[in-house]
Amino acid sequence: MKTRNMIMATIAFIGLGNMGGPMAVNLAKAGHTVNAFDLSEQALKQAAEHGCQIADSAQAAVSGADVVISMLPASKHVESLYVSGDQPLFDRVNKTALVIDCSTIDAETARRVAAAGAEKGVGFIDAPVSGGVGGAQAGTLTFIVGGSAAQFQQAQPILEAMGKNIFHAGDHGAGQVAKVCNNMLLGILMAGTCEALNMGVKNGLDPKVLSDIMKQSSGNNWALQVYNPVPGVMEGVPASRDYQGGFQVDLMFKDLGLAMEVSQQSASATPMGSAARALFNLHKSAGNGGLDFSSLIKLYQDAE
Repeated sequence: MKTRNMIMATIAFIGLGNMGGPMAVNLAKAGHTVNAFDLSEQALKQAAEHGCQIADSAQAAVSGADVVISMLPASKHVESLYVSGDQPLFDRVNKTALVIDCSTIDAETARRVAAAGAEKGVGFIDAPVSGGVGGAQAGTLTFIVGGSAAQFQQAQPILEAMGKNIFHAGDHGAGQVAKVCNNMLLGILMAGTCEALNMGVKNGLDPKVLSDIMKQSSGNNWALQVYNPVPGVMEGVPASRDYQGGFQVDLMFKDLGLAMEVSQQSASATPMGSAARALFNLHKSAGNGGLDFSSLIKLYQDAE
């Protein structure tokens, strides 16, 4: 792999969804050669239009790559891609390459895949992200890395092309633990923000005025600042486009499930995390799993 002072590396990027697509594009914009693969033809077309090279398969994408990056929906997809599938990538990846998985998966799977990579002589780190689709597009994501200090140093210049905050959380799996802690808090904050805004609107307040008040008061939080859930209050957020194109309810529910697994493994009390998961489950069960998670406010609105 190239060092921080070199301009280009050859990067295989697997998974070009709402997050992965913009991340791959930012790597290409930074001057890297990006060999991209996804099962979606539309995603491949968009990546090609923004400077990525298109591969016919994940196996073809990793040929000659200095770095392999994946952004996949769940643990089973990551383990299948690298270890247990018909053509596992650990059998194809250069031994000098570093594999960076940016998916949000359970920590145990991350550790198991890292160990399988080590047996093959391939370095693997977990590097889940925070910052949403907007952060992926703007190149301002936060990366939370689990791996050795040497692997973190190797990954850092690549991650800096896609994000502005790069943290080393600890050894393999630590990135995933930190990510689910963050996303559990995010789910709790979004649920509380929806609850408070809905109550204000039901009592005659303008949601924009109430949001401005709370942003300057002790209830201020990320959802109010940059991700308001009420349509018409803030431009450029999913609420302003019928809750399309953001972080889906299905994914938030998945992440809250991962948080509950971590809580059980460590006997950690998570009553608010459990309540948030139940609320998102109700919303998901009503057929809203494909909407952005800020659409949770519809659950409150529809209940009254």
